[in-house]
Amino acid sequence: MAANHAHGHADHLDGEADFHVSYKGYFTGFILSVILTAIPFWLVMGKVLPSAKVTGFVILGFAAVQMVVHMIYFLHMNAKIEGGWSMLALLFTIVLVVIMMAGSIWVMYHMNTNMMPTPDPAAMRNMP
Repeated sequence: MAANHAHGHADHLDGEADFHVSYKGYFTGFILSVILTAIPFWLVMGKVLPSAKVTGFVILGFAAVQMVVHMIYFLHMNAKIEGGWSMLALLFTIVLVVIMMAGSIWVMYHMNTNMMPTPDPAAMRNMP
């Protein structure tokens, strides 16, 4: 009975046999995370870039790269784990988040643009 159980467990790990976690991977991820946090901090505190918009977009770029670093080094996501299903789930989640964010921004923009203007109090006094 125990041999049967061990055989079933080994079958489950078959697809993940080539993947392993090491302290070197965690250390690399930590160093990259520190660097990807320190550079935007320096950009903001030192006012290195000419405008706030440019600084904001650069920080968003660093944030995207840092998310990828976290997914690879700390969440151990790659196309080989679980037969690629975890990567497919991640892509599906990203698509849903982008659709929801784009839809929300679109609705808020059009609500702001198409709202009825509030009347000017001075113009209301001159009305009959």
